[in-house]
Amino acid sequence: MRDTSAFQNFKDVIMAAIMDLAEEDGNVVFLDADLASCIGSTAFQERFPDRFRNVGIAEANMAAVAGGMASVGYVPFIHSFGCFASRRMYDQLFISVGYAHRCVHVIGSDPGIIAQYNGGTHMPFEDIALMRQIPGFTIYEPSDAMSMYSLIVQAYKLGKPSYLRAPRKGIIHRYGADEEIMLGKAITAREGSDITIIATGAYLVDQALKAAEALSDKGCSARVLDLHTIMPFDTEAIEKAARETGRIIVCENGRYAGGVGEMVSCHLLQSGIPVRAGFINVGDRFGEVGSLEYLASAFGFTAGDIEKKALSLL
Repeated sequence: MRDTSAFQNFKDVIMAAIMDLAEEDGNVVFLDADLASCIGSTAFQERFPDRFRNVGIAEANMAAVAGGMASVGYVPFIHSFGCFASRRMYDQLFISVGYAHRCVHVIGSDPGIIAQYNGGTHMPFEDIALMRQIPGFTIYEPSDAMSMYSLIVQAYKLGKPSYLRAPRKGIIHRYGADEEIMLGKAITAREGSDITIIATGAYLVDQALKAAEALSDKGCSARVLDLHTIMPFDTEAIEKAARETGRIIVCENGRYAGGVGEMVSCHLLQSGIPVRAGFINVGDRFGEVGSLEYLASAFGFTAGDIEKKALSLL
């Protein structure tokens, strides 16, 4: 496994993982929708010029082309901003990839409020809900550099279509190369016995850990689960947390409807495990323009918001 500690941006980790796979597998190709400079796929183009295609601002066509390439043995990775990688490509992903059982790996960058100054039109809060409706898709949102690299490789090895929610800028180094990171298995980022905070993605896992530290100062022991794989999700870890802590907060950079919170609450309802639950999400709102700090405050995504929600359940 590659050492990711020197990387300065998530986009560089993403491209390193894909280029390492391309070195091993001559069928790995990369398609971009005129955003090569944004995700760094120009590096892939330079190393593998015959295996890179810029389809232009035609995301739906890119998904259909990728499905066709997969039908003859290629393994396409395709990228666009999350709003386009989900909403704009959706019918082609559903039919040409999902329904046709083609292995295409979709990268939806800057999900939710991570889009910042690109504004509400570019903030996919509903992409998880959409992608959950395509049978067979793996959906994942790593929280740090090591898990980003490792889970991309694991999704490739699974040989099924996948959707990656990923920030491009900034970096978090939380896990080491020696830690167990498994697709479909949540990571217990912090142990706790009074309440469990379930979070997805780099920003919210980071805020959840800060909230847990603040709760500790108030005598509350908070467990933090890094739910990096959304589909298939770790029912065993969820049920264990519900039984052992009795209280759960689900934090996601998206909508409750069709999202992670709804998925977790529905499963626990079916399991019959008694639990008090709270949710951190965007609610029934569109996105807006602003800095990450402003947006996190506006949508209630800060460590303080998570702490307040936890205290309300105790």
